[in-house]
Amino acid sequence: MELEELQLIEPTPALQSEFISMVREFQEVGETRIHDRDLLPLIQENFLAYLHQLENNSKGIKLKPGFVPATTFWLVNQSDRILGESRLRHRLTPMLEDRGGHIGYMVRPTERSKGYGTKLLAMTLEKAQQIGLNRVLVTCNEDNLASARVIQKNGGSLASESISEQTGRIISRYSIALL
Repeated sequence: MELEELQLIEPTPALQSEFISMVREFQEVGETRIHDRDLLPLIQENFLAYLHQLENNSKGIKLKPGFVPATTFWLVNQSDRILGESRLRHRLTPMLEDRGGHIGYMVRPTERSKGYGTKLLAMTLEKAQQIGLNRVLVTCNEDNLASARVIQKNGGSLASESISEQTGRIISRYSIALL
């Protein structure tokens, strides 16, 4: 199956309603790991403040303790539908080495199993290379076979597995060399 033309963009005010729709979709299937339930009121009330917060995160401004600079991207199609989101962390902390890695990504529930996860990670890896990273760590829960396949399709090789101190779950850590 040939994927349509896709773009990896930084968040924009023009896609506010589309972003709200995606957040609702995650909530409807009970997935709140990135888009917690407190996010929806914030983005509905002051989307520009949310975007400003993401921009500050990218520049390392006003970070919460333990956080690192991270750039958020949206994968969009020609119709400006947001298909997924990725976060590129510019460096790692010990906690991110355990769980999280350099890149976190998620595909909108209704857009899964269409190849978008593989494309989203590939495009985010290009961004990682642009900021000077030559190797990245990407993690997933050991039982998340779909995510493991996406990582492997993007050149990920299993570096280690261990039980996460934060979650008690087995975390698979993949290393991806950037050319």
